[in-house]
Amino acid sequence: MTTHTLEQKRYFSFELLNWYTRSKRDLPWRRHRNPFYIWISEIMLQQTRVDTVIPYFNRFIARFPTIEALAEAPEEDVLKLWEGLGYYSRARNLQTAAKQVVELHGGEVPDDTQAVAALKGVGPYTTGAIMSIAFNRPEPAVDGNVMRVLSRYFLIEEDIMKGSTRAHMESLVRELIPEGRASDFNQALMELGALVCTPKSPQCLTCPVMEHCSGRLAGREETLPVKTKAKPPRLEPRSVALIEGSGANAGRLLVRQRPAKGLLARMWELPHELVGPEGYNGPVPDEPAMDHLAAHLLAEGVLARPVRFVREAEHTFSHIHWNLRVFQCEEAASPVEEAGRQSLAAEQRADYSIDGAKPGALIALAEQEKGTAPPAGYRWISEADMDTLAFPKVFLDLITEYFAKKAGTL
Repeated sequence: MTTHTLEQKRYFSFELLNWYTRSKRDLPWRRHRNPFYIWISEIMLQQTRVDTVIPYFNRFIARFPTIEALAEAPEEDVLKLWEGLGYYSRARNLQTAAKQVVELHGGEVPDDTQAVAALKGVGPYTTGAIMSIAFNRPEPAVDGNVMRVLSRYFLIEEDIMKGSTRAHMESLVRELIPEGRASDFNQALMELGALVCTPKSPQCLTCPVMEHCSGRLAGREETLPVKTKAKPPRLEPRSVALIEGSGANAGRLLVRQRPAKGLLARMWELPHELVGPEGYNGPVPDEPAMDHLAAHLLAEGVLARPVRFVREAEHTFSHIHWNLRVFQCEEAASPVEEAGRQSLAAEQRADYSIDGAKPGALIALAEQEKGTAPPAGYRWISEADMDTLAFPKVFLDLITEYFAKKAGTL
């Protein structure tokens, strides 16, 4: 590891704090020192831009002003307020941790590093952020922004994805924090990475510590930090069913709830299935895709007939990228022959050839009476139901668009 001079460290801390005092943003979680609110903001800010988080944060603390309120709330309410932020396990972990605080610490975030670190969903960075910002403890809070700043200023050329590099940077931050200024210093360090020392085209001429920045002096400001590239997300082509109701279900859409565990647990979605053979990432032609989608829905106990392609959409997780093709479907209600029925689970890879359609799949619909209740896990919804059910953003957008078109407002 590179050896850093005492002068360089003192200069960095002094100038950074001066800059922060003059230039810090007025953010809602900075208007108080409530540890609960600071904790919420730090969880929301993971993988999410500040401008996106602000309205979510304001709505969240208005609905859950105390740890007890969050701990006692129905999970559906928590997920609904998180809707659109993504990474929904953050919301579930936050509520679980709130229950831990109520049970173990009387409803107050403890001023104890080990106790905070033991909470569900609270890793080393969040622990350091809570302890330093809320309690002014000299704990490091090293995230991507901070590692980028330190890599450039101190010309640290080790891979920031390595645990040893993170440990070195945490040790370095402990040395840099001026006595009694941990809260402001860690926020200043985050602020510099967010606003000035950005991933691309860093604003070196406006940087308060540019004079002694080793990375800039070496011409490395745009090539640091060194970071192993993450494996790209796996591509998955999926067919989505936009099923319109008829008769008693007229004006409604059929949705389903995801399983209690796993990806997007317990959230609502439009029915969809993975299509194409293992390793295939391209679009499946419309006709075979609709045939296969009909068979998939039948296997789930849903009688619906895909009638036309509507649009494409996409949704990216940390490890998966969904390429979605949306098909408008009609609720099927007349008796037809049950031919070609296939047993397909919602998340199974399809045993399916893209070279040709499966003749008969579209007529593989069992007899159903008009108005029969949907199978377990499914329900018909109106536009008003969108106020209470939590959907991943891609499905929220598709359903909102559907009802807007029906109402003639889009």
